[in-house]
Amino acid sequence: MTTLETATTPPRIGDRTVELVVLDMAGTTVCDDGLVERAFALAAERAGFAPEGEARERALQYVRDTMGQSKIAVFRVLTGDEDLAQRANAEFEGAYAELVAELGVSAIAGAAETVRLLREAGASVVLTTGFAPATRDAILDALDWHDLADAALAPADAGRGRPYPDLPLTALLRTGAGSVGSMVVVGDTQSDIGSGLAAGAGLVVGVLTGTHGRAEFEAAGAHAIIESIADLPALLGLPGLPGPSILPGLPGLEA
Repeated sequence: MTTLETATTPPRIGDRTVELVVLDMAGTTVCDDGLVERAFALAAERAGFAPEGEARERALQYVRDTMGQSKIAVFRVLTGDEDLAQRANAEFEGAYAELVAELGVSAIAGAAETVRLLREAGASVVLTTGFAPATRDAILDALDWHDLADAALAPADAGRGRPYPDLPLTALLRTGAGSVGSMVVVGDTQSDIGSGLAAGAGLVVGVLTGTHGRAEFEAAGAHAIIESIADLPALLGLPGLPGPSILPGLPGLEA
């Protein structure tokens, strides 16, 4: 990591100033390390619907495919029963918190520096997650990130989780950004991309440190793809961190 430089110009999307950057947590700014899948397995067992064999693998694949979405929505599909889904979701949140406490949690390299640089350059930054508020807060506690960004939102704060536009739009309302076109949405899943596009964000970016890869981001319609959150400042024309790794051929940014 290079020494952080003070930005002398605001971040930009082409010729437009960026007012708000919405960043996913697990897989984008926070290392996942398989904790979501481990917490799912514990929750399924504790809630009493643990599938076996091929059914278990199908359930795990569905969890992988829907990474980034509200966990209660995922459990509703997997269980087909509202009471069981609510119980499984509560068990998931408890299991995830246990794993965080036992194993710890770490930031993606350059994540905190990126947030600070963006804010110093004049953009608001909001963290978002598909987890419940209690789990979000456990992660923020573990990383000492409560004051890092302007806000941190869970689906309960916004109405609906991803791929709906509620989280980015709530971030825009909370921060007072002037337009959806001045907003950048960044995430590691197709659900993040779908949410950003549905919200009308001026730039929607896939990052390759989490669940989904280039093919999935292309299919989802991402405007740009970067290797790491540390590439985001340079993508937006800011100094201080390593340069971007944008996938050629996608609708990109004009210099």
